[in-house]
Amino acid sequence: MHASALLLSAIAGGALAISLPWSQQPIVNSRPYAVQTPPLDTNWTYQVGTKPWPQYPRPKLARSEWKSLNGVWMYASASGKGDLSIPPFNQTLPQEVLVPFCLESGLSGIQGENTIYSWYRTTFTVPSKWTGDRVLLNFGAVDYEATVFINGRTATFHRGGYTAFSLDVTDYLNDGENELIVFAFDPTDMDPYVVPTGKQTLHASHIFYRPCSGIWQSVWIESAPSNHISELSIDATASGQVNLTVNASDGKDSSVKVSVYERGSKKVIASHKGAAGSPILFKVKSPKTWSPDSPNLYDFEVKMGKDEVSSYTGFRTVTKQAVNGVQRIILNGDMIFPFGTLDQGYWPDGIYTAPTYEAMTYDIKVLKQLGYNMLRKHVKVEPPLYYAAADELGILIMQDMPCLRPSRGPNEEQQAEFERQLQVIVEQFKGYTSIFSWALYNEGWGQITQSYNPEFALTDIVHKLDPTRLVNAVSGWHDHGAGEFSDNHHYTSPQCGTPFHDNAPFDPERIGFQGEFGGTGHNVSAEHLWKVKRAIDGIGETYEMYHTLDEWNLRSRYILNELRLQVELYSCAGGVWTQTTDVEGELNGMLTYDRRILRTDVEQWKKDIQALYDAAAIRSKVSSKEDSSLKVDL
Repeated sequence: MHASALLLSAIAGGALAISLPWSQQPIVNSRPYAVQTPPLDTNWTYQVGTKPWPQYPRPKLARSEWKSLNGVWMYASASGKGDLSIPPFNQTLPQEVLVPFCLESGLSGIQGENTIYSWYRTTFTVPSKWTGDRVLLNFGAVDYEATVFINGRTATFHRGGYTAFSLDVTDYLNDGENELIVFAFDPTDMDPYVVPTGKQTLHASHIFYRPCSGIWQSVWIESAPSNHISELSIDATASGQVNLTVNASDGKDSSVKVSVYERGSKKVIASHKGAAGSPILFKVKSPKTWSPDSPNLYDFEVKMGKDEVSSYTGFRTVTKQAVNGVQRIILNGDMIFPFGTLDQGYWPDGIYTAPTYEAMTYDIKVLKQLGYNMLRKHVKVEPPLYYAAADELGILIMQDMPCLRPSRGPNEEQQAEFERQLQVIVEQFKGYTSIFSWALYNEGWGQITQSYNPEFALTDIVHKLDPTRLVNAVSGWHDHGAGEFSDNHHYTSPQCGTPFHDNAPFDPERIGFQGEFGGTGHNVSAEHLWKVKRAIDGIGETYEMYHTLDEWNLRSRYILNELRLQVELYSCAGGVWTQTTDVEGELNGMLTYDRRILRTDVEQWKKDIQALYDAAAIRSKVSSKEDSSLKVDL
C-alpha cells in the first residue's frame, strides 16, 4: 500500500497514530474530533463538548483578564525526540484532539496507546484590549516533558508531569493569529528513565493503571503589566497571623498592598502594606477558623503597581501533640481524628482529568455525605481547582508525592530529580488550606532502602519549605523513624497504633496511623466494569470479594469496628479506607468506577464513621495534670 493510501486508511479508522515525516504527509484536513468510546463511560462523558474546563484554572493567583486555550487542537504522533529538529510549523496535523485530556483517554478523541512522543498544534489571537501589557502563557500540567514553540521559535522547556509552568510570550507574538506548538515526551516504563509516574503503566494490571500522556490540565493566556506578580504564597494560622510572600517578575522590591475580605462580603476586614520579595506579616482579628465542619475562607486582593490579583486562604493551624498519652493530630487547638479514603483520582473517560468540574467535586461531596473528613490523594497531584474545591467543601487532604516506578530503585541522578519535583510540588500547593500532611513514600515504591534512608533529609527539606504541615515520610513499610507518622498498611485486619505490627514496630512517639486498610471487593455487574480483559482477569486479586452489597457492607462494618476498638484500646489517631472509587480492575470503592453506583449503606456507614470520631474524643479527654510541654508545633 502506498504511503498516502496508508495515511488515509489510518485517518478513516482513527486507530493508528501517524508518525510519517512531515514532507510525506499529504494532509488537507485533520480527522474531526469525536469522543472515542471508552471501556466505561460516566454520566458526564457526553456532556463535555468542545469547550472543556471553562473555569479559571489557578484560584490562588487569579487574574480577571484571561482567555482559555482549552478545546480542539491538532495532534500527531512523533517518532522520537529527533523530531524536535523538524517541528510541524504551519502544518495540518492528521487528527484533532481535545485539550486538556490525556491522549490515552476517550475524551481526548485519540484514546491512543504508547503515545510516548506527540505533537500538539493550535492557533490563538490576543484580545486587542491587552495591547501594551505582557501576555503570559500558562500550562497546568503536561506529562512528562514539554517543549513549547511560538510562531516558529522555541519558547520554553518544562520537565515534570504534575507541575504548572508559565512564560511571558509577548516577544514571540504576531499581530493577529499566533501558532502554538507543543512537543510532549512521556517516558512511562521506558528504560533508562525512572521518573515520577504514580500508578501509570503501559502494562496495566490490577493496582496499576492506564497511563496519561500529554497535556492533561488547562492551558490559558492572560494579560499582566510589565512588572507583575509572578508568585504568591499565603499561610494563615488559627490565631489570625498571616504570612504572605509576593514575588515580582522583575525581581525588584515593589510595594504591595493587601486587602482581606470575609468570603461573600465586600467589606475589608484587614489591610496591610509591604514589599515584594520579603515576608509580609500582619494579623486579622478573631478570624473564623477553617475545619472540615466549618470550612470558612477569606478572599484576598493583592495589588502591586498596576498589577492586581485575587487569592484566598483559610485560617487554621495543624500540630502534633500528646493527648492522654496518645500522639494526636491537632487542628486549631482541638484533637481531630482524620478518617478518609484512599483517593486515586482516576476517571474511565478522562483518565487523570475529570470530565467536568461537577464530576470532580461529586467525589468529594459523596465522601462528605458518608461522614469522612479527609482523603489521602494517592501518588497523584490534582489540578489546583480540586484543592480549592476541597477548601470550599471542607475535607482534609494527605497529599502523596507521585512515586517513581515501584519496581526500580533510582540512581543518584534520578533520585535528585525526584527530590527536585517533590520540592516544586510542595511550593506550588502549600497554599491550599485543606492539605494537612505531605506523604513522601508509599510502600517502598521508588524508595532507596539499602545504601541510605533519604526520607530523613527529605522530611527536613519539606518542613523547611512548609513548616505548617505534618510529614508522613513513609506510608506502609520500610519505616526507619522519619516524619510524624508511624503508618501501617494492613488490609482486612487493621493494625493502627497497636503493639502487633506486621511491618516496622509501632513508634509511640509518632502518630499511630492506618495509612491503608479495608479493600473489600464487590462486583455490581458487568455493566459497571472497565471493559478491558486484562483488568477483568485481575479482579480475583482483590483481598476479599463478596457476592452481594449486604455482605460487602456487613464485612466492611466489621472491619470498621475493629479499627474502633484500636482507637479505644491503643494509639490509633487516624485512618484511610481503600478506596473512594473502583479503578479499572479494582472493585473495592465506595463508588463504582463510573460513579453510578454507591455501594454503601449510607446511614450505617455514617454511624460507624461517627463511632470512630466519638471513640477518639472519649480517649482524648484531657486531665488537668496533662503536661502541656508535650505539644510540638511544626
